[in-house]
Amino acid sequence: MYYLNGTKGMHLTLSAKDLRTFKWYIDASFPVHPDFRSHTGGVLTMGEGGLQIISKKQKLNSQSSTEAKLIGVDDAATQILWTKLFVEAQGYPGEENIPYLDNKSSILSEENGHDSAGKQSRALNI
Repeated sequence: MYYLNGTKGMHLTLSAKDLRTFKWYIDASFPVHPDFRSHTGGVLTMGEGGLQIISKKQKLNSQSSTEAKLIGVDDAATQILWTKLFVEAQGYPGEENIPYLDNKSSILSEENGHDSAGKQSRALNI
């Protein structure tokens, strides 16, 4: 509350520099809930500021942080696709939907499938 009271006069400026490119930053925390489920978080930006936020508990238990991040991308996929369709329905062409991940093994699994999976990822069927 101290921070909120101290920043009442500050203004938040959101801007969209490019309505054709959607940049999604997606992450997952492995396992943070009492039932050992992970949590997905994500934000959409098209310029300055976050335009859309995702924060939800994952419905599946994951065996590694890599798997939690892949589940997170899957959880965010519906919102990612909906946003593109919504902007296109407003008359703007949506050309790129870019999900950004911060986990090297998750990125390799997304790009190469099972070929880049290690011993810990052998149960995944991508």
